[in-house]
Amino acid sequence: MKRVIAAILTVCIASLALGGCAGATTEKTTPAATQSKAEAVSKAGNKKLTVGFAQIGQESGWRDAETASIQFYAGQHVDTIDFKFADAQQKQENQIKAIKSFIEMGVDVIGLAPVVETGWDAVFTEAKDAGIPIVLVDRKAKVSDDLYSTFIGSDFITEGQNAADELAKLLNNKGNVVELEGTVGASAANDRKKGFDDQLAAKYPDMKVIASQTGDFTRAKGKEVMESFLKTYGNKINAVYAHNDDMMLGAIEAMKEAGMKPGKDIKTVSCDGVKGIFQAMVDGEANVTVECNPLLGPQFFETCQKLKAGESVE
Repeated sequence: MKRVIAAILTVCIASLALGGCAGATTEKTTPAATQSKAEAVSKAGNKKLTVGFAQIGQESGWRDAETASIQFYAGQHVDTIDFKFADAQQKQENQIKAIKSFIEMGVDVIGLAPVVETGWDAVFTEAKDAGIPIVLVDRKAKVSDDLYSTFIGSDFITEGQNAADELAKLLNNKGNVVELEGTVGASAANDRKKGFDDQLAAKYPDMKVIASQTGDFTRAKGKEVMESFLKTYGNKINAVYAHNDDMMLGAIEAMKEAGMKPGKDIKTVSCDGVKGIFQAMVDGEANVTVECNPLLGPQFFETCQKLKAGESVE
């Protein structure tokens, strides 16, 4: 069964995403684990690396690709990795419950893609007191550096800046933009918005964001919000910037249903690089995506192994 699952996940990775950015980065922080050297050596002596991972959910093709990468790597190393996975269905309370469960299990390392940035101090402290290091994957948490070991992910502010630059090229530095934001409180949404908005203010004074609203990183919500924007602003909209491709794909549906030609009547720039947005480009219905690599499984587990062995990580 594990071999079958691994084969299926291989197909998932190939079909869901194309990782095109320079690669994930690691952010150096103070190690979170309070375990003694003797405890670290004891854990390192165990045959299997036991890892608990609390995923956000399945809100986008990008998220599915990240999950597939992590599960595929674990499936290919069942002799050395004991992997525990929790799908939080986009709810922070579910992620907190999962972390508490991992602590009770006594896992070696906890991985987390935080659905939002705040509200983690208490449960992270519980993990620290239990001597279990935390690795943040893809998204950050606003906690003290000593409460987690490292962050593996991309620079979302730079992605927002790149999106602004590409949209400026499409509009010849002038026009009205509507913005589809990601989940409220998520680091990816906060930083992609900051990078984009700051870049417009600094370099493109004739480009204005006339409306901005969360689409919660989902295609359905992106379509719903875009429909509202079109009813309110109509032909005043020159371009749309979405914090992820799935929301943009929903927005494209809304534009087509309104009798507009997405990519032509209204220019589009979004982030991630999922298969659907590349197909939209081929069809002439999308202009630009700022790619973000979701294939973080190998780097995540390599980092976990180092932490189990008591080694320092970047």
